[in-house]
Amino acid sequence: MKFALIGAKLGHSYSKIIHEAMGAYSYDLVELGKDELENFAINGSYDGFNVTIPYKRDIMKYCNSVSEKALKIGSVNTVIRRNGILEGDNTDYDGFLALSRLAGIDFSGKKTAVLGTGGTSCTAKAVAADMGASEIVTVSRSGEYNYSDISAWNDCDIIVNTTPVGMFPKNGEKIISLRDFPRCTGVIDVIYNPIKTPLVFEAQQLGIPAIGGLYMLVYQAKCAYEIFTGRSLPSERVEEIYQNLLSSMQNIVLIGMPGSGKSTLGKRIARSLGREFIDTDSEIEKTVNMSIPEIFERFGEKKFREIEAQTALRVCSLSGKVIATGGGIVLSPENFYALSQNSRIYWVKRDTRRLSTNGRPLSTGLGRLYEMEKERTPLYEKFADDIIDNNGDPGCFKFDY
Repeated sequence: MKFALIGAKLGHSYSKIIHEAMGAYSYDLVELGKDELENFAINGSYDGFNVTIPYKRDIMKYCNSVSEKALKIGSVNTVIRRNGILEGDNTDYDGFLALSRLAGIDFSGKKTAVLGTGGTSCTAKAVAADMGASEIVTVSRSGEYNYSDISAWNDCDIIVNTTPVGMFPKNGEKIISLRDFPRCTGVIDVIYNPIKTPLVFEAQQLGIPAIGGLYMLVYQAKCAYEIFTGRSLPSERVEEIYQNLLSSMQNIVLIGMPGSGKSTLGKRIARSLGREFIDTDSEIEKTVNMSIPEIFERFGEKKFREIEAQTALRVCSLSGKVIATGGGIVLSPENFYALSQNSRIYWVKRDTRRLSTNGRPLSTGLGRLYEMEKERTPLYEKFADDIIDNNGDPGCFKFDY
């Protein structure tokens, strides 16, 4: 059996990884122009295929039958070929429902805002309606409910983003601020790259249940697998695939005092996991074409921090890297999101008396290091998901990820 995903641009798709992890068939990524869609659908050699942007609606006219669920939503994302007959279905519905349940977000009796008007917007609205939402508003740039008149819909309880705002490679963009929504009790963002969009990050900082779209991607693939093969996939296998994908996507980011050994440990961790190692200070030096001390001397700390923030946002938008950062990266509040977007953050702790000061413009002596440590410790605690104690024998260091 041979299956595929079709769409206009598939360079960052994880679908091949997910489907082939299920182990029953080969799975290709096939980019098509709109003029190629009909021939692929009618004359193609694949036993079935998934459909993504922008063809979820266009593919329907080539299907001989379409499921009731797909008709209700108005789009098809899964097609199976049986004896030359194309049957269309929609597994995004099941994926979105599973995603909302994983986040513990209940639509029942809740006013819901769905941002965007594409196929996934229709899916979200169908699920919200079936789960008993009291009211559903569709928000677009120029519709009745729009981004320039938030007061008309700021009483919503649940916000669902189905737009591409904040999606890789435009990480960091945000369509609204949740501080304008005092009644908000849940946020779903169907974007899965980055793992944590600015909208999800802000919700979590405000204590609002929130989730990105990665689990939806895996679960809808599970449902497509079952259509393709006629076999069920155990829930524990779905969870295993999801956790493995999440771990492979997440960067490992190291923060901590200057001279605490972040670069040394980072290189060792990267080697052990077979990942690329990136040092943000080295990236800055390559960008500016001068050393860190020279940047401080010529432009001052403020300018350095601006360059550092831009570098952090860019580097940490990547996936599956090991990234060592400068000791003062936590001083800029905006770097909290930049580091968090695709990463698990580790605070590398080392006794102050053992910190290296060579080539470090702000580390001018033990007294100054103690002052810096006192200032930065609360910030390291805020940023970090976990701690690495780097006071032991380097030869005995083992990283537990």
